[in-house]
Amino acid sequence: MSLYNLNTSISYLKGVGPSRADLLKTELGIYTFSDLLNFFPNRYIDRSQFLKINQLQENSSEIQIIGKITSIKTVQQKKGSRLVATFVDETGSMELVWFRGVKWIKEAIKTKTPYVIFGKTNYFNRLFTMPHPEMELVSSYQKKIQSVMQPVYPSTEKLTNKGVSNKIVSTMIQNLFEELNGKFKETLSIPILEKLDLISKNEALFNIHFPKSQELLTKAQNRLKFEELFFIQLQLIRKKIVRKAKIKGFNFEKVGVNFNAFYKNKLPFDLTNAQKRVLKEIRKDLGSNAQMNRLLQGDVGSGKTIVALLTMLIALDNGYQAALMAPTEILATQHYNSLVELLNGLDISVKLLTGSVKTKERRIIHEQLESGELDILIGTHALIEDKVKFKNLGIAIIDEQHRFGVAQRSKLWEKNELPPHILVMTATPIPRTLAMSAYGDLDISVIDELPPGRKEVKTAHRYDSNRLSVFKFLKEEIAKGRQVYVVYPLINESEAMDYKDLMDGYESISREFQKPNYQISIVHGKMKPADKEYEMQRFIKGETHIMVATTVIEVGVNIPNASVMVIESAERFGLSQLHQLRGRVGRGAEQSFCILMTSFKLSSDAKVRLETMVSTSDGFKIAEVDLKLRGPGNLMGTQQSGVLNLRIADIVKDAQLLKTARSMAIDVLTKDPVLKTPENNLIKIAYQEVSKNSTIWSNIS
Repeated sequence: MSLYNLNTSISYLKGVGPSRADLLKTELGIYTFSDLLNFFPNRYIDRSQFLKINQLQENSSEIQIIGKITSIKTVQQKKGSRLVATFVDETGSMELVWFRGVKWIKEAIKTKTPYVIFGKTNYFNRLFTMPHPEMELVSSYQKKIQSVMQPVYPSTEKLTNKGVSNKIVSTMIQNLFEELNGKFKETLSIPILEKLDLISKNEALFNIHFPKSQELLTKAQNRLKFEELFFIQLQLIRKKIVRKAKIKGFNFEKVGVNFNAFYKNKLPFDLTNAQKRVLKEIRKDLGSNAQMNRLLQGDVGSGKTIVALLTMLIALDNGYQAALMAPTEILATQHYNSLVELLNGLDISVKLLTGSVKTKERRIIHEQLESGELDILIGTHALIEDKVKFKNLGIAIIDEQHRFGVAQRSKLWEKNELPPHILVMTATPIPRTLAMSAYGDLDISVIDELPPGRKEVKTAHRYDSNRLSVFKFLKEEIAKGRQVYVVYPLINESEAMDYKDLMDGYESISREFQKPNYQISIVHGKMKPADKEYEMQRFIKGETHIMVATTVIEVGVNIPNASVMVIESAERFGLSQLHQLRGRVGRGAEQSFCILMTSFKLSSDAKVRLETMVSTSDGFKIAEVDLKLRGPGNLMGTQQSGVLNLRIADIVKDAQLLKTARSMAIDVLTKDPVLKTPENNLIKIAYQEVSKNSTIWSNIS
């Protein structure tokens, strides 16, 4: 019986030792036997065929041959020397060449002894050569665990330089299987294995590292991908169940005067079916005695703010206060202005709290909050400061949730004895697969239709060489009484360069659109808040025709008369940012336009982004393309990346498997919430192990 187990330090494995163990830790994050076991190949090479030298073709494919070395010589070069060996089989001869490690390779090679060689061939001067072949004596090759598909493991330059080749990693894994006798604990129940026709854990681990056939490799990958996704879903869903059972919420039993007065007399338009559906889902949560934790997704302009307001009015009707937190002062101010306008004439007190509110005004807000005089507080991060105390906060709404860190969001929970209901809003539609992975513990509502009367924004891609015709078009739109945004990219690493781009653009627009016929506003991050606000107000009042800005206007500027959005250097923006910017127009009844300006030099990804923008305005389709281009880690931002730190599954390619894993996890926990039945015992043991090592708890709020 082995002295070692999966938690044993990697330095104790045969063929590793302390210095190699340090390399594996720093370069690959492999600390234990378990880490090595779960270090999966990223591709495979078919090693089922052996060629003869006379069958070699003039292509540089990877091939393997059995033969012998008949002679070796060292050839001097301008720099150092190279080693050349003549390799023969019964059909012909070729050369093996080494440019590095000449001395020790020469000493290690045995002549007139059968070798298996593997590598890429070159054809030059009517002779085949193979540089730096993988070599193994036929005698030791025959003793090995034979795998038809040779695994290729991820590596780094440092590992290669230190001689830790793919062959050595493969040998370490073979030693690991021999050391632990190839016996690994099953983690899934028999009903799941049978229902999904999955192979055992032992078989899967063996065939992921030493596949006996293409078919077994596919089965091994499926089994391990399912397991990984299943345990993530199990944690997320269990967390949701625990939260709903343990964390009591305020019970908003009634819909009263405030809600009804607003709904009947003040609602500026009929709600869409999607808005009505979402409101029903929210009302059900609010009356359930459990704390609501809901994600509200809706495309730009789909009417999330009205849903948020109606939700806050339900809190007010039940004697509670409401808060709305936005990531920027511009957006917070806009929410404030639009709510004050919507609630005009109703006896509801609304205040705005941001960094630039004066001390005297702040003091009044704090007093009114604590006395309960203030009903709705809207603000930025200022809301979560310790000195902001509510009398009885019943609901907190967080807009553009991805811009707040987990710690910031959790501070809202602490504003009450019982945590308030939480509604998180985002205008960046999240692909379903991603939402299921990263937000599996939130209830999700989607507003997937635009209010009636909204026209789709027409989007066009134009090159810099078309600039004059674009200017002509802008003049025609301004003549119709419309306003125009011209946006420049803001990439933090080079603020000086961004500022220069913006000022150059401003100058060229000023030359083309001269006073007194045209007035231009400019807004960028280096301006004082008061100056920024002054320029914004001029544009809002229609005193200026063109607003030249950086991406500060990405969220939340609502100017129905602005009907054209020109995005300069559009290739430098991500898809979700382009989509957000386009959402700044199309808010009035007139036809709106978005013009994407680029140079001719475009990467293939940039071309896909631009084509996607021109062909669709569906935020969910755009998010799917974005997910394929960028991968989940980037899309989620740092606070969620731990959830998606997947070893083998890929939530884009394995979306179907993710759905299966989620429905299986729901099925298991519905029947057996604490995993106490004998048939779920294996799942329970594995679950405890996984959640002990998982970052998922700290990473999702």
